[in-house]
Amino acid sequence: MPESDRNEVDVEGHGVLRAAWKRLAEHPLARVGPGLITGVADDDPSGIATYSQAGAQFGLNMLWTMPLAYPLMSAVQSMCAQIGRVTGQGLAANIKTAFPPVVLRAVVLLLLIANTLNIAADVAVMGEVGELVTGINRHFMTFVFVFGTLGLQIFVPYHRYVFFLKWLTLSLLAYAAVLFTVHVPWTQVALRTLLPQFVPNAAAAAVVVGVFGTTISPYLFFWQASEEVEDMNRNGGSALVVNGSDASKELRRIKWDTWTGMFYSDVTAYFIILATAVTLHVAGVTDINTAAQAATALRPLAGNFAFLLFTLGILGVGLIGVPVLAGSGAYALSEAMGWKEGLERSSKDARGFYSVIAVSVLLGLVIQYSPINPMKALFWSAVINGVVAVPLVGVIVLLASKKSVMGPFTASRTLVVLGWITTVVMGVAAIVMLIPG
Repeated sequence: MPESDRNEVDVEGHGVLRAAWKRLAEHPLARVGPGLITGVADDDPSGIATYSQAGAQFGLNMLWTMPLAYPLMSAVQSMCAQIGRVTGQGLAANIKTAFPPVVLRAVVLLLLIANTLNIAADVAVMGEVGELVTGINRHFMTFVFVFGTLGLQIFVPYHRYVFFLKWLTLSLLAYAAVLFTVHVPWTQVALRTLLPQFVPNAAAAAVVVGVFGTTISPYLFFWQASEEVEDMNRNGGSALVVNGSDASKELRRIKWDTWTGMFYSDVTAYFIILATAVTLHVAGVTDINTAAQAATALRPLAGNFAFLLFTLGILGVGLIGVPVLAGSGAYALSEAMGWKEGLERSSKDARGFYSVIAVSVLLGLVIQYSPINPMKALFWSAVINGVVAVPLVGVIVLLASKKSVMGPFTASRTLVVLGWITTVVMGVAAIVMLIPG
């Protein structure tokens, strides 16, 4: 082929790629706010394991937890988003100015510990699932996922990285698709969602605690507030307490974005419980320790296609969940220490921030080769999250209600009431979790 013809083909090829990229960038999914990513990160691999256990152990009788959790998780995340957008600062920065230093130190320390243990559990599951799909050694696959996500966070600017994260949220649709491969008794599903039948013993309480603990998690609070600040800075906006001209529009956007993102998360968790209830529970498989184990058990019951959908969903949400876990801890510690922070900054400009991300993820990897069992790590992260969530939700409600913090844009009475209900529910859950036996 003559050189001139090759050049024309190259130009034409680049033009096609640019047009495709433009179409993706203009897609409505690419323009949604942080609520969608936060919601999907809530259904990380360790969360999938918890929901799978709920469905496998109790069948349809744990479906009720999701309709109850939805307004509670949505209210808390809405207040976090409003705090970030109204003040122009993340959650830790606001706690630093409004509460005694001991409150911030305790919350950030426990958050970092819980996040690191959660990352360890998540990357372990991703490695297992990678081996199931490819046949390649799980430890090698874990290395690939860890360094892949770490490299993207450190070297790719936020506005480009978040674009790919938003498209990864489609992976959650896999769990809805699984239901098309199996028989679902929809009348019984509706009945048991409203009127569950189970003995309220210690085993049931432990599962309920696990479900609420993984659904309403502290790391999501910090991430939501900080991503609102990231988006505000990227779009050239300013804190609403400084310039409230766009307040009505922005607060409506936050409400829509957060409640729809949490709905997507909540419905997906419902589908996971349902999918494992009508397959694993019906077949007598009632003990699930990891999401990979749930996928493996699903294969002979629902077929290879259901197995593939389930595993791809785990990998997709893992690639979102691990960066959110690491990023939320980095935001919290950086704001507490007064360091420069933000995924839009370069690694040279925010060394402390990116160091926290790197250390968190690499410690999660190291745990794979230590005597610590990743699932035990998950248990302890759930315990810490359950304990931290109680006072932290209270702190969030107080911040969102303070005129000295929020100016004229304090949270609505509905959000405040739901926030206090969440505090009570999580408090009871934490007490039950800590009771021996």
